[in-house]
Amino acid sequence: MSERVTPRVDIAFKKLFGVEENKDLLISLINSIVSKEDQIVDVELLNPYNPQNFQKDKLSILDIKAKGHTGKRYNIEMQISDVADYDKRALFYWARLYTEQLSQNEKYSNLNKTIGIHILNFISIPSTEEYHNTFKLKNDKNNVHHFKDIELHTIELIKFEDNKDKQAKNDKEDLVLLLSKIKTSLDRWAAFLSRVDLLVNRKLPKELNDPQIQKALDVLEVMNFSAQEREAYEAHLKWLRDEAGAVENALAKGLKKGLKRGLKEGLKEGRKERDIKIAGNLLSLDIPINVIAKATGLTVQQIKEIKKTKKI
Repeated sequence: MSERVTPRVDIAFKKLFGVEENKDLLISLINSIVSKEDQIVDVELLNPYNPQNFQKDKLSILDIKAKGHTGKRYNIEMQISDVADYDKRALFYWARLYTEQLSQNEKYSNLNKTIGIHILNFISIPSTEEYHNTFKLKNDKNNVHHFKDIELHTIELIKFEDNKDKQAKNDKEDLVLLLSKIKTSLDRWAAFLSRVDLLVNRKLPKELNDPQIQKALDVLEVMNFSAQEREAYEAHLKWLRDEAGAVENALAKGLKKGLKRGLKEGLKEGRKERDIKIAGNLLSLDIPINVIAKATGLTVQQIKEIKKTKKI
């Protein structure tokens, strides 16, 4: 294979972490995200990846359901697009895994804590710059954490990748910027998931020198797809590239137009026009509203108004 498979595509993610022979990778990933009390030493895959099942249902099998050695449930999903009502869907997935624990006539006491882990290729929570956010059910008056069985984690890879004002001129500088962000085990996995392209044919630097990361790279190197899997992988990979390219091109054109105005007031108006035009262009490409908000600086409500006006 001329190009290493990227784990940011959901089918590759499931083939990497959702099989028996790679359970150690899944354990490492889960433990890098959850608290100390929810760490696992072993895991049972409740829906291991099966190529035959993929041919029958290409959508529902791409999340990973697992049970830890203490009985706690984990639902891990790589989500490539900001589908409608994603937040509600995340809660639904959590609720389904929680209730699936009970058979008829079983006691509620048999229910174990269930943790949802959503690794996202889009901005889901624009109100914070943190790429890892944890959500628990707490009393809003005194912060008491009483209902402890529900917990959701979001990992927004775009936020981890964001270099803000720093611009890399080549892959070497890109790698230096990436390594400067790595402080924790989750940072290592985020680096692997978001920029595996920088690690091709390279000896792992000390910041990423981890047996599980090395194994994950080795698995991707030899990963093979059936015809149906390859078709789905290429389609999802194209979506990722098209989205990234659309945002980058629209921003570049808009900035150029704004800078040509010269005068302070003209520049201000140019930016406003640029943002509106970019938002309209991206809406016509079906780019998620949260991604457009990050790219333009417009609010979600402003973008919705643009969508309504242009009847997109």
